[in-house]
Amino acid sequence: MLATTIERHLGKRVRVARLGSGVPVILLHGYPDNLQIWSELAPRLATQFEVIAFDWPGMGHSEAWPGGATPFDMAKRLLALMDAWGVERAAVVGHDMGGQPALAFAAGHPKRVSHLVVMNSLVIWDEKTSWEINLLRRFGWNRVLLERLPRAVFFRAIRTFLPRSYRLPQELRDDLWECFQQREVRHFVVRLCAGYQGSLPKLQQSYPAIKASSLFLWAGRDKHFPVAHGRELGALVPEAQVEEIPEAEHWMALYLAEQVSARISRFLGTSDAG
Repeated sequence: MLATTIERHLGKRVRVARLGSGVPVILLHGYPDNLQIWSELAPRLATQFEVIAFDWPGMGHSEAWPGGATPFDMAKRLLALMDAWGVERAAVVGHDMGGQPALAFAAGHPKRVSHLVVMNSLVIWDEKTSWEINLLRRFGWNRVLLERLPRAVFFRAIRTFLPRSYRLPQELRDDLWECFQQREVRHFVVRLCAGYQGSLPKLQQSYPAIKASSLFLWAGRDKHFPVAHGRELGALVPEAQVEEIPEAEHWMALYLAEQVSARISRFLGTSDAG
Protein backbone atom coordinates (compact mmCIF):
# COMPACT_ATOMS: atom_id res chain seq x y z
CA MET A 1 0.00 0.00 0.00
CA LEU A 2 1.19 3.51 -0.79
CA ALA A 3 1.93 5.95 2.01
CA THR A 4 -0.43 8.92 1.67
CA THR A 5 -1.01 12.40 3.01
CA ILE A 6 -4.09 14.60 3.08
CA GLU A 7 -3.67 17.97 1.39
CA ARG A 8 -6.09 20.88 1.21
CA HIS A 9 -6.99 22.30 -2.19
CA LEU A 10 -9.91 24.67 -2.79
CA GLY A 11 -10.68 24.11 0.87
CA LYS A 12 -11.26 20.39 0.29
CA ARG A 13 -9.38 17.26 1.32
CA VAL A 14 -7.33 15.51 -1.36
CA ARG A 15 -5.49 12.26 -0.62
CA VAL A 16 -2.11 12.16 -2.34
CA ALA A 17 0.82 9.74 -2.59
CA ARG A 18 4.27 10.95 -3.68
CA LEU A 19 7.38 8.86 -4.13
CA GLY A 20 10.65 8.87 -6.03
CA SER A 21 12.43 11.77 -7.70
CA GLY A 22 13.09 13.00 -11.20
CA VAL A 23 10.73 13.81 -14.05
CA PRO A 24 7.13 13.96 -12.72
CA VAL A 25 4.72 11.17 -13.64
CA ILE A 26 1.10 11.64 -12.60
CA LEU A 27 -1.16 8.58 -12.29
CA LEU A 28 -4.93 8.91 -12.83
CA HIS A 29 -7.17 6.11 -11.53
CA GLY A 30 -10.65 5.02 -12.62
CA TYR A 31 -13.48 3.44 -10.63
CA PRO A 32 -14.25 1.62 -8.39
CA ASP A 33 -10.58 2.37 -7.76
CA ASN A 34 -8.63 4.96 -5.85
CA LEU A 35 -4.93 5.83 -5.84
CA GLN A 36 -4.07 2.53 -4.14
CA ILE A 37 -4.70 0.71 -7.42
CA TRP A 38 -1.20 1.99 -8.28
CA SER A 39 0.35 0.37 -5.18
CA GLU A 40 2.42 -2.09 -7.25
CA LEU A 41 3.18 0.10 -10.26
CA ALA A 42 4.08 3.38 -8.56
CA PRO A 43 7.08 2.08 -6.54
CA ARG A 44 8.56 0.52 -9.67
CA LEU A 45 8.23 3.74 -11.65
CA ALA A 46 9.60 5.68 -8.67
CA THR A 47 13.03 4.12 -9.14
CA GLN A 48 13.42 6.50 -12.11
CA PHE A 49 10.74 9.19 -11.76
CA GLU A 50 8.87 11.34 -9.28
CA VAL A 51 5.48 9.63 -9.09
CA ILE A 52 2.34 11.42 -7.93
CA ALA A 53 -0.95 9.60 -7.45
CA PHE A 54 -4.09 11.08 -5.96
CA ASP A 55 -7.73 10.26 -5.33
CA TRP A 56 -9.87 12.22 -7.77
CA PRO A 57 -11.93 14.88 -5.98
CA GLY A 58 -15.21 13.15 -5.22
CA MET A 59 -13.63 9.68 -5.11
CA GLY A 60 -11.47 7.72 -2.71
CA HIS A 61 -10.71 9.81 0.38
CA SER A 62 -10.88 13.12 -1.51
CA GLU A 63 -13.81 15.49 -1.10
CA ALA A 64 -15.77 16.55 -4.16
CA TRP A 65 -15.09 19.91 -5.79
CA PRO A 66 -17.72 22.18 -7.31
CA GLY A 67 -18.46 21.81 -11.01
CA GLY A 68 -19.33 19.14 -13.53
CA ALA A 69 -18.19 15.57 -14.01
CA THR A 70 -17.14 15.31 -17.66
CA PRO A 71 -13.61 14.38 -18.73
CA PHE A 72 -13.08 18.09 -19.47
CA ASP A 73 -14.08 18.99 -15.89
CA MET A 74 -11.75 16.33 -14.53
CA ALA A 75 -8.95 17.72 -16.71
CA LYS A 76 -9.52 21.15 -15.11
CA ARG A 77 -9.06 19.55 -11.70
CA LEU A 78 -5.80 17.98 -12.82
CA LEU A 79 -4.62 21.38 -14.05
CA ALA A 80 -5.50 23.00 -10.72
CA LEU A 81 -3.59 20.32 -8.80
CA MET A 82 -0.53 20.58 -11.02
CA ASP A 83 -0.52 24.36 -10.53
CA ALA A 84 -0.82 23.92 -6.77
CA TRP A 85 2.05 21.42 -6.75
CA GLY A 86 4.24 23.63 -8.94
CA VAL A 87 4.44 20.92 -11.62
CA GLU A 88 4.92 22.73 -14.90
CA ARG A 89 5.10 19.63 -17.10
CA ALA A 90 4.57 15.94 -16.48
CA ALA A 91 4.00 12.58 -18.05
CA VAL A 92 0.34 11.68 -17.52
CA VAL A 93 -0.81 8.06 -17.16
CA GLY A 94 -4.55 7.39 -17.18
CA HIS A 95 -6.38 4.10 -16.68
CA ASP A 96 -10.08 3.25 -17.02
CA MET A 97 -12.06 6.45 -16.23
CA GLY A 98 -8.73 8.23 -15.70
CA GLY A 99 -7.97 7.73 -19.39
CA GLN A 100 -10.55 10.20 -20.73
CA PRO A 101 -9.42 13.17 -18.61
CA ALA A 102 -5.81 12.33 -19.49
CA LEU A 103 -6.75 12.65 -23.18
CA ALA A 104 -8.75 15.83 -22.58
CA PHE A 105 -5.85 17.35 -20.64
CA ALA A 106 -3.30 16.44 -23.31
CA ALA A 107 -5.49 17.95 -26.04
CA GLY A 108 -6.29 21.11 -24.11
CA HIS A 109 -2.94 21.78 -22.41
CA PRO A 110 -0.23 20.48 -24.75
CA LYS A 111 2.58 22.41 -23.06
CA ARG A 112 1.86 20.71 -19.73
CA VAL A 113 2.20 17.11 -20.98
CA SER A 114 5.52 15.56 -22.00
CA HIS A 115 4.21 12.02 -22.50
CA LEU A 116 0.74 10.51 -22.45
CA VAL A 117 -0.11 6.91 -21.54
CA VAL A 118 -3.68 5.58 -21.64
CA MET A 119 -4.64 2.05 -20.63
CA ASN A 120 -7.89 0.06 -20.86
CA SER A 121 -10.42 2.85 -21.13
CA LEU A 122 -13.69 3.72 -22.90
CA VAL A 123 -12.22 6.09 -25.48
CA ILE A 124 -14.21 5.34 -28.66
CA TRP A 125 -17.83 6.18 -27.89
CA ASP A 126 -19.45 3.79 -30.39
CA GLU A 127 -16.99 0.88 -30.06
CA LYS A 128 -18.08 -2.37 -28.43
CA THR A 129 -17.90 -2.75 -24.64
CA SER A 130 -19.08 -5.41 -22.17
CA TRP A 131 -22.73 -5.74 -21.22
CA GLU A 132 -21.88 -4.43 -17.74
CA ILE A 133 -20.46 -1.22 -19.19
CA ASN A 134 -23.43 -0.90 -21.53
CA LEU A 135 -25.73 -0.93 -18.50
CA LEU A 136 -23.64 1.59 -16.58
CA ARG A 137 -23.66 3.94 -19.57
CA ARG A 138 -27.44 4.29 -19.16
CA PHE A 139 -28.24 6.88 -16.50
CA GLY A 140 -31.24 5.11 -15.01
CA TRP A 141 -29.42 1.80 -14.73
CA ASN A 142 -26.18 3.15 -13.32
CA ARG A 143 -28.08 5.16 -10.72
CA VAL A 144 -30.00 2.07 -9.56
CA LEU A 145 -26.98 -0.24 -9.57
CA LEU A 146 -24.55 2.16 -7.90
CA GLU A 147 -26.97 3.49 -5.29
CA ARG A 148 -28.80 0.27 -4.40
CA LEU A 149 -26.35 -2.52 -5.22
CA PRO A 150 -22.86 -1.14 -4.55
CA ARG A 151 -21.49 -4.42 -3.20
CA ALA A 152 -22.63 -6.30 -6.30
CA VAL A 153 -21.03 -3.68 -8.59
CA PHE A 154 -17.79 -3.66 -6.60
CA PHE A 155 -17.28 -7.40 -6.45
CA ARG A 156 -18.36 -7.88 -10.05
CA ALA A 157 -15.62 -5.41 -10.98
CA ILE A 158 -13.03 -7.40 -9.05
CA ARG A 159 -14.12 -10.64 -10.71
CA THR A 160 -13.95 -9.17 -14.21
CA PHE A 161 -10.85 -6.97 -13.76
CA LEU A 162 -8.50 -9.72 -12.58
CA PRO A 163 -7.65 -13.29 -13.55
CA ARG A 164 -9.26 -15.95 -11.39
CA SER A 165 -5.86 -17.06 -10.14
CA TYR A 166 -5.04 -13.66 -8.61
CA ARG A 167 -6.18 -12.91 -5.07
CA LEU A 168 -6.58 -9.22 -4.31
CA PRO A 169 -4.62 -8.37 -1.14
CA GLN A 170 -7.04 -7.91 1.76
CA GLU A 171 -5.64 -4.52 2.79
CA LEU A 172 -6.12 -3.19 -0.73
CA ARG A 173 -9.58 -4.72 -1.05
CA ASP A 174 -10.59 -3.10 2.25
CA ASP A 175 -9.31 0.33 1.21
CA LEU A 176 -11.06 0.22 -2.17
CA TRP A 177 -14.34 -0.95 -0.62
CA GLU A 178 -14.16 1.53 2.27
CA CYS A 179 -14.08 4.33 -0.27
CA PHE A 180 -16.53 2.95 -2.82
CA GLN A 181 -19.23 2.14 -0.27
CA GLN A 182 -19.47 5.79 0.76
CA ARG A 183 -22.76 7.21 -0.50
CA GLU A 184 -21.20 10.51 -1.59
CA VAL A 185 -18.58 8.65 -3.66
CA ARG A 186 -21.21 6.57 -5.41
CA HIS A 187 -23.33 9.66 -6.09
CA PHE A 188 -20.31 11.27 -7.71
CA VAL A 189 -19.65 8.17 -9.81
CA VAL A 190 -23.25 8.27 -11.06
CA ARG A 191 -22.62 11.85 -12.21
CA LEU A 192 -19.30 10.78 -13.67
CA CYS A 193 -20.89 8.04 -15.78
CA ALA A 194 -23.51 10.48 -17.11
CA GLY A 195 -20.95 13.22 -17.75
CA TYR A 196 -18.60 10.90 -19.61
CA GLN A 197 -21.35 9.32 -21.69
CA GLY A 198 -22.67 12.70 -22.82
CA SER A 199 -19.26 14.10 -23.76
CA LEU A 200 -17.49 11.12 -25.36
CA PRO A 201 -18.29 12.12 -28.96
CA LYS A 202 -16.88 15.61 -28.32
CA LEU A 203 -13.83 14.15 -26.60
CA GLN A 204 -13.17 11.86 -29.55
CA GLN A 205 -13.12 14.90 -31.86
CA SER A 206 -10.23 16.34 -29.82
CA TYR A 207 -7.86 13.38 -30.24
CA PRO A 208 -6.14 14.67 -33.42
CA ALA A 209 -5.11 17.79 -31.47
CA ILE A 210 -2.94 15.79 -29.06
CA LYS A 211 0.73 16.64 -29.58
CA ALA A 212 2.39 14.75 -26.71
CA SER A 213 4.28 11.53 -27.33
CA SER A 214 1.54 8.98 -26.75
CA LEU A 215 1.42 5.31 -25.81
CA PHE A 216 -1.85 3.39 -25.69
CA LEU A 217 -1.09 0.26 -23.70
CA TRP A 218 -3.92 -2.28 -23.77
CA ALA A 219 -4.76 -5.54 -22.06
CA GLY A 220 -5.46 -8.23 -24.63
CA ARG A 221 -7.99 -9.92 -22.34
CA ASP A 222 -9.78 -6.83 -21.07
CA LYS A 223 -13.38 -7.98 -20.67
CA HIS A 224 -14.83 -4.46 -20.81
CA PHE A 225 -12.82 -2.42 -23.31
CA PRO A 226 -11.45 -4.54 -26.17
CA VAL A 227 -8.13 -3.77 -27.81
CA ALA A 228 -10.08 -2.18 -30.69
CA HIS A 229 -10.47 0.90 -28.48
CA GLY A 230 -6.71 1.31 -28.23
CA ARG A 231 -6.15 0.67 -31.90
CA GLU A 232 -8.79 3.17 -33.02
CA LEU A 233 -7.46 5.72 -30.55
CA GLY A 234 -3.97 5.19 -31.94
CA ALA A 235 -5.24 5.87 -35.45
CA LEU A 236 -6.71 9.21 -34.33
CA VAL A 237 -3.75 10.57 -32.32
CA PRO A 238 -0.81 11.65 -34.49
CA GLU A 239 2.20 9.31 -34.33
CA ALA A 240 0.87 7.41 -31.32
CA GLN A 241 2.25 4.02 -30.33
CA VAL A 242 -0.18 1.18 -29.58
CA GLU A 243 1.01 -1.84 -27.61
CA GLU A 244 -0.92 -4.87 -26.44
CA ILE A 245 -0.11 -7.17 -23.55
CA PRO A 246 -1.92 -10.26 -24.87
CA GLU A 247 -2.30 -12.16 -21.59
CA ALA A 248 -3.28 -9.11 -19.49
CA GLU A 249 -6.66 -8.21 -17.98
CA HIS A 250 -8.14 -4.88 -16.94
CA TRP A 251 -6.21 -4.26 -13.71
CA MET A 252 -2.89 -5.21 -15.31
CA ALA A 253 -1.18 -2.25 -13.61
CA LEU A 254 -1.81 -4.05 -10.34
CA TYR A 255 -1.08 -7.72 -10.96
CA LEU A 256 1.33 -7.37 -13.93
CA ALA A 257 3.02 -4.28 -12.54
CA GLU A 258 6.56 -5.34 -13.45
CA GLN A 259 5.69 -5.79 -17.11
CA VAL A 260 3.55 -2.65 -17.29
CA SER A 261 6.25 -0.61 -15.53
CA ALA A 262 8.91 -1.84 -17.95
CA ARG A 263 6.86 -0.80 -20.96
CA ILE A 264 5.96 2.60 -19.54
CA SER A 265 9.53 3.28 -18.39
CA ARG A 266 10.88 2.38 -21.80
CA PHE A 267 8.37 4.71 -23.43
CA LEU A 268 9.09 7.57 -21.03
CA GLY A 269 12.76 7.21 -21.87
CA THR A 270 12.03 8.35 -25.41
CA SER A 271 12.38 11.99 -26.41
CA ASP A 272 9.23 14.00 -25.74
CA ALA A 273 7.20 15.85 -28.31
CA GLY A 274 8.35 19.29 -27.27
